[in-house]
Amino acid sequence: MRLADLRGRSVAVWGTGREGRAAVLAIARHEPSSLVAVDDSGNFLSLPWEPPLSELAPLRGDFDSLASADVVVRSPGVAQTHPWVVELRARGVSITSGTALWMAEHAERTVGVTGSKGKSTTSSLISHLLTAAGRPNVYGGNIGVAVLDLPESDLYVLELSSYQCSDLTDSPRVAVVTSLFPEHLDAHGGEREYYRDKLNLIAHDPETVVVNGLDERLTVEIGSQAAIRVGLSDSFHVRDGAFYRKDERLFDRSALPLVGKHNERNLCVALAVLESLGVDPRGFDVAAAVGSFSALPHRLAEIEDPSGLTFVDDTLATSPYASMHAIDAYEGRPLTVIVGGADRGLDYTPLRDHLAAREITVIGVPDSGPRIVEALKGLPGVRTELAEDLEAAVRLARSLTPSGGAVLLSPAAPSYGRFRNFEHRSEAFAAAIKATSP
Repeated sequence: MRLADLRGRSVAVWGTGREGRAAVLAIARHEPSSLVAVDDSGNFLSLPWEPPLSELAPLRGDFDSLASADVVVRSPGVAQTHPWVVELRARGVSITSGTALWMAEHAERTVGVTGSKGKSTTSSLISHLLTAAGRPNVYGGNIGVAVLDLPESDLYVLELSSYQCSDLTDSPRVAVVTSLFPEHLDAHGGEREYYRDKLNLIAHDPETVVVNGLDERLTVEIGSQAAIRVGLSDSFHVRDGAFYRKDERLFDRSALPLVGKHNERNLCVALAVLESLGVDPRGFDVAAAVGSFSALPHRLAEIEDPSGLTFVDDTLATSPYASMHAIDAYEGRPLTVIVGGADRGLDYTPLRDHLAAREITVIGVPDSGPRIVEALKGLPGVRTELAEDLEAAVRLARSLTPSGGAVLLSPAAPSYGRFRNFEHRSEAFAAAIKATSP
């Protein structure tokens, strides 16, 4: 379904955040027979609904406004498991999204990147390297600009969440998956449903699929499907302290300013995407371009501290698997990790198994911190503590972490509840570091 297909039809845009705003403005230009906005305010961040938005799409708050529409345009914040979504589908109401409407018209010019971990860094790397190679592009998507607000371009690079992937009926020209592990299960209905929605990105005949070939779950889920699998010796990979394309050495690992093996794989994915678009990584100073890339906020972002400790903001690590990647990035250094946030019932057994042979200090903060700490009990090398809040955890970490060590905020849980969002949690972490500085 394209935007032009909405002409003369009744449309309800569900959600009044930035995605809903962009959808109303885009759809109104195609002259639907009627257009309303529906705000179920408990499910997504709403913005003020004032003219011209309120004139284009009067604001409603009831199910009937959705059920009476020919087409419902769902914002990503509306879960597929929402009771109204279930009922609308049972009634045969057509449900799409702004991302799906946009992709139907731009797929041939788009690189779409998803993954349970790494999609933000990888998509940013792709955009950054394309620009360095003389290929102008527009970047947007999940955390950037809403796709329906993007300007016209010959090439797009999009970061796409599982919520955005789930409604697609067109795959981008280059479809990229960085990793796959259980996430957001409450919003998708279960592990199988989450994988289905995530991998819907590659389900509609993309020209090229690029995946992390070292991710075991991802390998199992895509099976024998044709794809460029990076990390293996016959593709882009890292060995002997350098990045390689097959047997050809490209540049030193030290050129990449990001820590962690997962970021090495993210760069390998980015290099494979460039090659699939006809950009030879040997045709420009790729090492310099890689070296000029800056770490994204809230993803293993190091914070200077006069004590000699390294504080690390990884507040976007909202699952145990993401925290495991972060912990591995600081292997070989004394490490204290602060965990805990909104408790959505995640299984922390994988984190326990991952730490079984590690020496590490883990401090749990509300709400899920005590449950995570309980899951780690009995591991010989793991010291566990509890703190009443983030500032208390940072103060405790200062006393427990040896000089030269790192204090890592990698919560393995979402931010909501105690914090407005992940930015608020990050601000609180920075304030706690300052407040406890010796």
